[in-house]
Parts: sequence; C-alpha cells; structure tokens
Amino acid sequence: MTTDKKTDRRGPKRSARPNAQGKKPVRGKPGPKKAVPGQSSEARPTVVGEGERIAKVMARAGLCSRREAETWIAAGRVELNGKILETPAVTVSERDTVSVDGAPLPMRERTRLWLYHKPRGLVTTNKDPEGRPTVFEKLPADLPRVLTVGRLDINTEGLLLLTNDGGLARALELPATGWLRRYRVRAFGKVTQEQLDGLADGVAIEGVLYGAIEATLDKAQGDNVWLTVGLREGKNREVKRVLEHLGLTVNRLIRLSFGPFQLLDLNDGEVREIRGRVLRDQLGEKLIEQAGADFDAPIMNERVPEQPKKTKGPAKGPARGAGGKKQGSTEGRWLSAREAKDSARPRKSNRPTAEKHGDKSSFEPRPSRSQRRIWGEDGLIEDKRQEGRNERQDRSGPEQRDKSRPKPRGGRR
Repeated sequence: MTTDKKTDRRGPKRSARPNAQGKKPVRGKPGPKKAVPGQSSEARPTVVGEGERIAKVMARAGLCSRREAETWIAAGRVELNGKILETPAVTVSERDTVSVDGAPLPMRERTRLWLYHKPRGLVTTNKDPEGRPTVFEKLPADLPRVLTVGRLDINTEGLLLLTNDGGLARALELPATGWLRRYRVRAFGKVTQEQLDGLADGVAIEGVLYGAIEATLDKAQGDNVWLTVGLREGKNREVKRVLEHLGLTVNRLIRLSFGPFQLLDLNDGEVREIRGRVLRDQLGEKLIEQAGADFDAPIMNERVPEQPKKTKGPAKGPARGAGGKKQGSTEGRWLSAREAKDSARPRKSNRPTAEKHGDKSSFEPRPSRSQRRIWGEDGLIEDKRQEGRNERQDRSGPEQRDKSRPKPRGGRR
C-alpha cells in the first residue's frame, strides 16, 4: 500500500524577488564584496572598527598634512601592499604596508610639542615660490620633521607651536577646540575702549563673520596705540582686518600665547620642548582622544642638550690679579681663611725710601688704605669703619707721621 507525500500546510514556496540583473540570489550565501581600489583580492581585509584612513596615518607619521596626503595619492606617490593607490578613501591597519616614494612609512613616534619664537620676515610654509626664507629653514638641524599648528604672517612674530603629530596639529587648529590666542598689537591711529568692547559680540566685515574678540586698550604712545587682543577662531588675517574696520593700521603683531602655552622669556628664534607629562595634563583626556595622540610610543629623535663651552687656560685654578684677588672668581661664595688673610695683607710699596736717598723731601704723603671689603648678608660689602680710620689718618697730617718714622742713619750728607 502506498502512502502519498505530505503536503506543506504553509502553501507553495514564494520565489525570491529578482535583482536588477534578473538573477536570483542564492539564500544563505553572502553576495560578493566590493573591491577596494589599490587592493587585490588577496589583500587582507580590514575589520570594522580597526585601522584609520590612510591620509590620517600619513599625517600622524609627520610626512605631511591630510590634504597634502590626498594630493600625493592622486599623483601616484603612495603604494599600499605593493600596489599604487588611486584613492584616499582607504582604511589601513597595522597589518598593511604603506610606502611613499618607494620608502616605507616611518614608525610612529611619541606625540611631542615644541614652542618656537618666530621672528619677523619668515614665511610659515615648507617652500615659498617667491624664494623668501621659511620657518623650517631656520629650525635647528637636530629637530625631527615637524608641522606647524596654524600659521603666522610673514610680519607677525611670537609664539608658534610645532608638533610631530598631524592629528594633534589638526585638532588644535579647529575653532571647536576653543583655545584662546592672545596677541600684543601696535597700531597707528586712535581708538577708544568702547569701540573695542563692541567686538565682544562679533563683527561682520565684507560678508565674513568674525566671532567674539577680547580687546583691551593698554596705552597710547604718540600716534600709535598698544592693544591686547584675544580670539578663538584664528581666521586668515583676522586681527588686522578687524582693527582696520575700526580705522587702525597694524604695524606690529606679536602672539603671546596659544591656549595654555605662553611665549614668556623665549628668545627670538629659540625652540623649547614641552615635556610629555605637562603636555598630557594641558591637553586633557578629551582632546587627546580627539587628536589620537600617542604618549606610549618611543622617541626616535632626541635632541642633544647643549653643553657649556670650556674656557682655555690652566686647570689648576684662576690666576691671581691685583689686590690679591683671584681673577674669574664670582661673588656670593664663602672666603677661605687664606683668601681672607691675603686680602687684608697690605701691599708692598715701590716708592723710594730714606735709606736710599737720605732726603726727607723724597718721602711722599702716605696714601689712604684701599677700602676693605667684608662678608655681609648681601655678599661682599664695603667696610664702613674703614672710612673712619682713613679720616683719622688724614687729620694727623704728614708731619706727625714723619716724626713717628725712624731717622736715617748717618744724618744728612
């Protein structure tokens, strides 16, 4: 006896909806992945959540900015896993091999920051088409490849931040960071504090809206005025254009601070590095995460500290000069017993004596003793009691001093 096959109570199976090409996809099997330009089918896939855009990786390596990296990729200068990259829309990880101009991408270095006192007359660019001197040409030779945080005009001087981390440079440049940039300005013309207070609400000039500006009138010097200006956006030539709107002509502009970092006593053209712990505290966890700063990586290029120059001369000690003092000795140190005895001992005189000439007229008035110096709370000071002794000697007169002297033997001839 034969049994019939059980019919499916759910009814007949529905056919899958055909795609644009008219083909029915196979259930349970994923469709083909889209090929990424510059990667072969054998290239290792990047997992979601891992890696970064290649332009960002190149900027963090200190080679260039993100925008320059995109230009280099378009020019065919960047290779990924042995093949020329055609688009910057690629995510790479530590497993990928990136090379620029045939050289492998340098290993990532610890995030570092330097303060630089930019002099006037330097252009903030890698290469100036007009042949003007640039900032990077004047930096110390032992400094690693760095990027500037923002720019300063050729006639603007003062604080300029340098870093080897392109991500940090980009994060500090953004107006959203909100770091105050303070300037010292000298301008030709007249202005009142009320006019400067009007900049606190922002101002629109020729269709460009500038944010709130803190401005203080410090003093008026002749036809010029000195101002202190603080802003947070840092648009191109913002200070000069805003002050021109008030009828002032800027003839000197000095940046005093950028966020928590200040110019202070940094000399013209000098570079000073911010230590890692101080830099981490000043940035904060939020900005560090936003910039992707790395403080655990090693330092590849360490600057050699300058050693004081050695002076040529005998190694035994400083030579003695006039008065029994040692040449090259500095004030503010304790005197030894021998030095104190030598300084108090009177010098031998080379004047002619009566034993040689036998004439009373050959004697000269005895000069007053040199002012003695003693050790006090403020260091070596003049002995005030010595002035009283000199006055008593002067009042005694030369005759009384001559009587106290022994007469020459044999009398006069």
